[in-house]
Amino acid sequence: MDSDDGGGGEAMPSFYIGQHETERALPVSPQLLHHAQDLGYDMLTTPITNGHFHSRVLSLFSAYFQAISDSSTHPLPLIPALGNADTNLAPNDSISQLLAFTSSWIDLASPDPVVAYLSRQVFHLEIAYAAFCGVVTVVVPGPRLSHGAGCISQYARAIKEALSTGSYVQLHVLMSMDGTQVANTEDDVGHLARFARPDYTNRQDSNDKPLRPFSSWEAWDAIRSVCKYNNRLSVALELPRRLPSLTLQSRWYSEPIRLLNISATSFLVNARGSSVLSKAHQLFIFRCMRLRSAPWILLTGIGAIPGVDDPDMIMSYSTGYLSPSTAADAPSPGNSSPTPTESAQMPKKSGKKSTSNDPTPHLSYLRYIQRNQPPKSQLERFGGGFQDYLQSPLQPLTDNLESITYEVFEKDPIKYAWYERAIEQALRDWRDQQKSTSSGNEAVVIAVVGAGRGPLVTRALNASEMSGVPVRVYAIEKNPNAYVLLQRHNITHWEGQVTVVKTDMRAWKGPTLPDGTTGHVDILVSELLGSFADNELSPECLDGVQHVLNPKHGISIPSSYTAHFTPLSTPKIWQELLARNTTLDPAAFDIPWVVMLSQFDYLSTQPEHPEASQQLTNGTKMHQFSLDAPLAPVVHTAWQFAHPLPPSVLAQAALRRGGSAVGGGGGFTGGDGANEHNVRYCHFAFPILEQGVCHGLGGYFETVLYSGSQGAVELSTNPVTMAEKSKDMISWFPIFFPLKTPMQLPAHSHLHVSMWRQTDDRKVWYEWLVESFVAVNGQQIRLAMSDLHSSKGNGCLM
Repeated sequence: MDSDDGGGGEAMPSFYIGQHETERALPVSPQLLHHAQDLGYDMLTTPITNGHFHSRVLSLFSAYFQAISDSSTHPLPLIPALGNADTNLAPNDSISQLLAFTSSWIDLASPDPVVAYLSRQVFHLEIAYAAFCGVVTVVVPGPRLSHGAGCISQYARAIKEALSTGSYVQLHVLMSMDGTQVANTEDDVGHLARFARPDYTNRQDSNDKPLRPFSSWEAWDAIRSVCKYNNRLSVALELPRRLPSLTLQSRWYSEPIRLLNISATSFLVNARGSSVLSKAHQLFIFRCMRLRSAPWILLTGIGAIPGVDDPDMIMSYSTGYLSPSTAADAPSPGNSSPTPTESAQMPKKSGKKSTSNDPTPHLSYLRYIQRNQPPKSQLERFGGGFQDYLQSPLQPLTDNLESITYEVFEKDPIKYAWYERAIEQALRDWRDQQKSTSSGNEAVVIAVVGAGRGPLVTRALNASEMSGVPVRVYAIEKNPNAYVLLQRHNITHWEGQVTVVKTDMRAWKGPTLPDGTTGHVDILVSELLGSFADNELSPECLDGVQHVLNPKHGISIPSSYTAHFTPLSTPKIWQELLARNTTLDPAAFDIPWVVMLSQFDYLSTQPEHPEASQQLTNGTKMHQFSLDAPLAPVVHTAWQFAHPLPPSVLAQAALRRGGSAVGGGGGFTGGDGANEHNVRYCHFAFPILEQGVCHGLGGYFETVLYSGSQGAVELSTNPVTMAEKSKDMISWFPIFFPLKTPMQLPAHSHLHVSMWRQTDDRKVWYEWLVESFVAVNGQQIRLAMSDLHSSKGNGCLM
């Protein structure tokens, strides 16, 4: 490719790449940092303390054990304050371009209290000194998972203390993606874990058990939960040579990843002898780089910075302009994939020349894939600044929207084209079925209710022209400011073909006839749907205007719509809601938020093949499916609304309005109950394949605009059907129903969701409740239940 935009017409994400040496030989001076930047690196890592400090702690440790061997009682060892010889780090102008690493030889999760105590002291000294020097980011090696789950809480508490010690420091906990240890401390004779006493280590019944792939994520979940989702705590994710299942990848993707650690052993070697990453690695990196806060990349164990000992060596910036053969992918690694040693011999065996003349081959390759990222999708280009940004749902009946709000909706490349197609099909069917019109002649009467700035009016006129069916169009709009623009459009664009009426659609009497009476409308067109279909009062609005619709042949576009939802893991969004709930909005967890979901994970999934999905109803069979296979989210349909309503339903609602005796005893939640035909309730169970944390529910909708002789014209934001029904539609973001307390979900459990749409004739709101169940000996045991959440305080006013 010849440009940095990936062919998509927009700047693609840049990679912020650093170099990490686990045993850096030289202190990171400003000169060394500038040299690395000349090579193309953006940052370097530095240890906070050095070998001198390590030796001092080991001597103290040895002296303590000697002391307790001579005496049964002896105080725990104390590490004196850092001295000048203990660290090469100091405040300077380039400190913000360094990532500081705490010591990898301590063991904060050790079951031995002496090892844990000494480790905490080292950790505290290092964090405090790094904060003093002005370090912004500190990377902390993750806990030793082999100690078992019981020791993770000790590690988590140390992290929480560190967040208090370094009040402005960002902590990145280095976690393995697949449950393996990030570093092999067994080969490190100076690691404190080697000095843990057998009396304590033998108590750990998990030492000899193989670690499960999700064990690393479980440890991280415990750490961030103890730290109450602190916004200065994030993940430095170690990418292994072979990536784990897609399910586990998605789970990590939903977490606050701020650093991707790629070691030399994670690279493959292609036939040309070049270091490359597998397709799976590339796709995961590309996906992470599309996040609103893209992670940095750290190259680890690739060797020292070249040219450091040669001050006259001139290095050029790594541009990533590599030949296709140099950057060609190696075969995906499997059980028989070559080891790094074997891979190093591949160029000799193939007889091809290695590209070893590149001093920074790993960096060059990452710059290459940076330049060759896939183009952004339509939704990504449109929603660049909206990722995981919480927005309150619109109040269209009480608020007059600004022009810019309408303009955002009108940029949708799919929505209005589909509306035009639906109107055109309706007109053709009307003509083919020889229906009588409400105009008294051949013109079909169309009313666009809630016309806004008029995009649907234009589409209705286009549909008339395409179908050859004459129309008479009315544009109904209550917004006085939009009304002015509609009048102008009627002069400049529509050539006076439209009758513009300023009124609430529910108060409109219908088209005025020559004799002064009012008539009917043949086709009622509206775009009142919200992110959850009915959350912007489309049912109430269309009920109120149905009296103008032709009672015999009248068509509503849309004709029906359904609301859908699924449980989600959204740590980033929940973290932001917690901050809002604490400082700005005490009701933040009782508001359904409109949000362009980006960094999240579906908790309930099923195989994409329908015949396999049916078996998921039996919780005992959920383990049979391979998690390497593509899984689709389980999305249930909450409820449906259809228009026009049967006249008997509206007649009963009218009877209840005013509180007449024959109208019943009033509404269940207040008022007369005149709108209770729009109340809804549902209850569904979702299978949970792997353990996770539910932070809330993602809501979507589907709508049938029109269904006739040519089939159905539909729109969808449902992730299961959107690509089929309305790919690249951008008008609606999903809705998010949060939980006040995240709910832990074990593997092979079920999540039950109860949801209500409530009304008191003045407003509409939602209530939701979530429960977790697991089957034990054939019995469903409830593990947890959420609060009954209610958005009544922020309901949509009628």
